[in-house]
Amino acid sequence: MEIAIGLIIGLLIGGAVAYFAVSQSFKRANQKAIEEGNRQADLLIQEARLSAKRIIDEATLEAEKRISRAEAENERIKNKKIQEAKERYAQMRSQFEAEKAQHLVKLKELEVEVVGKQKDLQVQQEQFQAQVREVNARKAELENREAELNLLRDNLEKQLKIVQKKREELDAANEERIKMLEKIAQLTQQEAKEQLLEAVRAKSESEARAIVQEVITEARNTANKEAKKIVIQTIQRTAAEFTIENTVSVFNLENDDMKGQIIGREGRNIRALEAATGVEIIVDDTPEAIVLSSFDPIRREIARLSLQRLVADGRIHPQRIEEVVAKVSRQIEEQIVEIGERTVIELGIHGLNPALVRMVGRMRFRSSYGQNLLKHSIETANLCSIMAAELGLNPKQVKMAKRAGLLHDIGKVAEEETELSHAILGMKMCEQYGEHPVVINAVGAHHDEIEMDNIISPIVQACDAISGARPGARREILENYLKRIGELEELAMSYEGVSKAFAMQAGRELRVIVEAEKVTDQYADDLSFLISKRIEEEMQYPGQIRVTVIREKRSVAYAR
Repeated sequence: MEIAIGLIIGLLIGGAVAYFAVSQSFKRANQKAIEEGNRQADLLIQEARLSAKRIIDEATLEAEKRISRAEAENERIKNKKIQEAKERYAQMRSQFEAEKAQHLVKLKELEVEVVGKQKDLQVQQEQFQAQVREVNARKAELENREAELNLLRDNLEKQLKIVQKKREELDAANEERIKMLEKIAQLTQQEAKEQLLEAVRAKSESEARAIVQEVITEARNTANKEAKKIVIQTIQRTAAEFTIENTVSVFNLENDDMKGQIIGREGRNIRALEAATGVEIIVDDTPEAIVLSSFDPIRREIARLSLQRLVADGRIHPQRIEEVVAKVSRQIEEQIVEIGERTVIELGIHGLNPALVRMVGRMRFRSSYGQNLLKHSIETANLCSIMAAELGLNPKQVKMAKRAGLLHDIGKVAEEETELSHAILGMKMCEQYGEHPVVINAVGAHHDEIEMDNIISPIVQACDAISGARPGARREILENYLKRIGELEELAMSYEGVSKAFAMQAGRELRVIVEAEKVTDQYADDLSFLISKRIEEEMQYPGQIRVTVIREKRSVAYAR
């Protein structure tokens, strides 16, 4: 036990001694390491100082080089900017000189224009002074005439007094003469007058019988000749395939007693009929007839058929009138659709919008110068298909031409009221209902109101003119047409500065060529307006007339 304790104590002492020795050796090693570290640190610090000094010297040298290069570059940029400023100054100076020259030219032009306007003002002032002198002369003339009229009136008053006095003297003398004649004839004035009238009546009856007999004999001799003449004139006026009245229809009655029933008590029946149909009903002294007046032919037809049924039925009162008019309106609407469908089937046109089919049916009740619009449109469609085939167009284009020919006047039967021409309105309707662009252009351009962009448009325009201008198609005769064309050109030529005037497109367009030296652009605008207004006031014409004023200045020079 003691041995073990001794061993343990020995081990502990040995361990302590070993620990102490080791710690001392570690301390010496650490001290050496610290000293070595300090020595190396001093060496590194010296090297760092030398390196930093060297870097500072190099950086200083590089900075001096860069400063010198920057100063050189700055000098170069400065010289460049000065050169650019000089060039910019020279450019701006040349530009200024050019603008100055342009302004001088404009000033000269303005000076010339001002001189011209001064001359125009001087001419206008002279004209105004001449007009003032003319007005003063007329005023003096009127004053002289007024003085003469006053003198003449005084003379007439004196003569009237003399005539009145003479008349009184003659009346007194006439009374004395009548009394004397009554004493001589032993008849009163009334008895003498009756005898004279009886004798005149007998003589007049015999002479009248002789005149009647002479008229009858002459009528028998010339009846055949006059009848042939009337028939020829009628054929010439109504040679169109179908004609109707423009704004009135005549409804014939069996007797004049029906007029009272149609008018009704205090006019209630005729007022109800006018309110239901929108047609003016004229009941005058015309025997066994009344007149239906309206610009809408469909309304006139509804009123005519309604009156026909009411007269046949005999029951005419406001409630019955409304029932009959409503029923006839439905039947007319069905008839319109049926006519449109039958027309497109006969022409072989497929895929037409139902609204356009209905408009085609409405053409049946519309006329232009006596030519029925539906017949005219059918005729134009057939002509378009024939002309397109003769021109060698393909079958699709031929069908397109026929379709455009049928629809070219569709704008004339539009239900809405508008300021647009029928060609433009028809074009908008075709566009609204999905027609082909070729058909739309042909409808809008058949009076040259828009530009044509395909071969179908001129075909439709030509066939429309052929159908409307053929002999007997319309009531307007050739002499009146040529007279209207001549009046159009003469009206344009009456203005100062107009050199030529041409009526084109069957009188639908008036082209006026003016002299550029006498007419300015502003006056050309005013001239077209003045001519159009004068045409509206002084002339009668169908549709509308476009006035085009052309002012052209040509400058010609020769290089030799």
